[in-house]
Amino acid sequence: MENQTFSDVLLLEGLNVTSQSFFPTFIFLIIIYIFTVVSNIGLVALIFQERRLHQPMYLLFCNMSINDILGATTIIPRLLSDIFKVSTERYITYIECVIQAFCFHLHIGTSLSVLMAMAFDRYVAICNPLRYATIMTNRMVLILTVLAWGVIFVMVAVLVGLTIPLSRCRWFISHPFCDNASLFKLSCQNVLSNNIYGLCYTVILLGSSIGSTTLTYLKIALVCLTSKSKVLNSRALQTCATHLAAYVIMLVSGATFVVLHRFPQLSDQRKLASMIIMVIPPAVNAIIYGLQIKELRQKIIATFYRNKVALMDF
Repeated sequence: MENQTFSDVLLLEGLNVTSQSFFPTFIFLIIIYIFTVVSNIGLVALIFQERRLHQPMYLLFCNMSINDILGATTIIPRLLSDIFKVSTERYITYIECVIQAFCFHLHIGTSLSVLMAMAFDRYVAICNPLRYATIMTNRMVLILTVLAWGVIFVMVAVLVGLTIPLSRCRWFISHPFCDNASLFKLSCQNVLSNNIYGLCYTVILLGSSIGSTTLTYLKIALVCLTSKSKVLNSRALQTCATHLAAYVIMLVSGATFVVLHRFPQLSDQRKLASMIIMVIPPAVNAIIYGLQIKELRQKIIATFYRNKVALMDF
């Protein structure tokens, strides 16, 4: 540390665990990480290999899987490596910290924007089934994908960009990993503009997400209530329940983390919330979509069955 300065290197609190919970925590995190990466890569591969799964709903879900891999890879490997270090040696360069913070916020924002795109797809499929093929074309899927990633990328770039020029008078990040709020708290300058933009960013993101999703599902519910078709209602319940479960998990986790960041006295609860949002949704999404969507479930079962037969023959 002798040849390093405050501007170059920060001390990251990381994940504080007791000696009794060291191995259980490490094993849990590495299992969750491996499961998240393998399951999401597997789902994306299955969707692209099976031509009959080349439908807007599944192609949009690929964005969710890729984003979940990004989020998990941004945070969990660093947590695992820091567990083996004593708390006074968990150094991270400022540039690495900025990159981690950027990827973290990109992951959270893109999760919500992709879920909004998927809600729109479900709305068209259920409320305008006859026009579904003409509305949800490959071009529309591409536009929704670019918007889901591009808009959040720009908003997060501004969010983190406002923090980078700030001078720093502190070097300790009291958080398991780097995020924008932890970065601008290192400064002794006036961070009013950072707080205002961060609040506007949060309100716009959560407001548009909650508003559009609520409106979408109200319209879907209205169609189901006025329809006498049991097939339509069953299809709507199956596909929407899957999407809604993933959305609620992501929304509750994200909102809890944002709110707790505004209360310094609840730092322990904030750290727990930050871990939940980076561990639970990426792993659960693969289970929800992989097992509850009929076409994917059948493909997964068929793949495992073929592998089992091949091993028995061997």
